[in-house]
Amino acid sequence: MALGKNYEGQDCSLARALELVGERWTLLVVRDALYGVRRYGDFLAHLGIPRAVLSQRLQTLVDAGVLERVRYSQSPPRDEYVLTAMGRELWGPVYLLAQWGERNLSKAGPRRVFHHVTCGARIDPHGLCPSCGGRPPLEETEVRPGPGADPFRDDPVSVALRRPHRMLGPLPG
Repeated sequence: MALGKNYEGQDCSLARALELVGERWTLLVVRDALYGVRRYGDFLAHLGIPRAVLSQRLQTLVDAGVLERVRYSQSPPRDEYVLTAMGRELWGPVYLLAQWGERNLSKAGPRRVFHHVTCGARIDPHGLCPSCGGRPPLEETEVRPGPGADPFRDDPVSVALRRPHRMLGPLPG
């Protein structure tokens, strides 16, 4: 019997979520959008994803309401992809999954570290600010290069992420 390609028939919220974000590349597209990547060419350069796959993942995320396509140029017509409120809600799961990967699968240390802009404290592996005791809003979170960051990647997103950058802020522009 062939392995199914979806979770049809599963009465489970996790299965429904995986239907949307569980395909290869999808969470990486969401992660980059959380960093502030908005333009097709920047997603393409940073992820190294095939064009057809990127187009399909972006369209799926737009159709589901995770991303919104916004026109930024009329001539020639060009669009950006901006996270909706629904898409911004994925920050918690993306952060926690990345932290799990850092603890269990990384040999070089974290590629990125996250700080609460308001007080400057580094956010802990559970997404909490040890100084304030709360979970900082995404808009008050800054991403900085960590010890495991690749200093040799030269795509515009990697170069921009070598400097502290507030999450959701346009990147690289």
